[in-house]
Amino acid sequence: MGMICHLSSFAGFIIPFPFANVVGPLVMWVTQKDKSSFLDYHGKESLNFQITVAIAVVIAMFSMFILIGFLLLPAVGLYAIVMTIIAGVKAKEGVRYRYPYTLRLVK
Repeated sequence: MGMICHLSSFAGFIIPFPFANVVGPLVMWVTQKDKSSFLDYHGKESLNFQITVAIAVVIAMFSMFILIGFLLLPAVGLYAIVMTIIAGVKAKEGVRYRYPYTLRLVK
């Protein structure tokens, strides 16, 4: 279930809804947080990372007006994919993985 907390963010690639990458981890965290501290930790960690990614995507989209966003947006997307897979694998192994460069908004 900890791995699903992280990998549920890939719903953002499937569902044509703005910030759908945040909805998957949010639903998983809200429904699973009371079952164990491990699921609570991974749910919050995934949610915080996806919120940070959503903020970075918005900044990258606005920076397209000065042309740097065309390089920044794919970089943010690739970073999000790679880090989400790493976190999912670590959660599957039972490790409390902590995303680097993440705003800790949900505590």
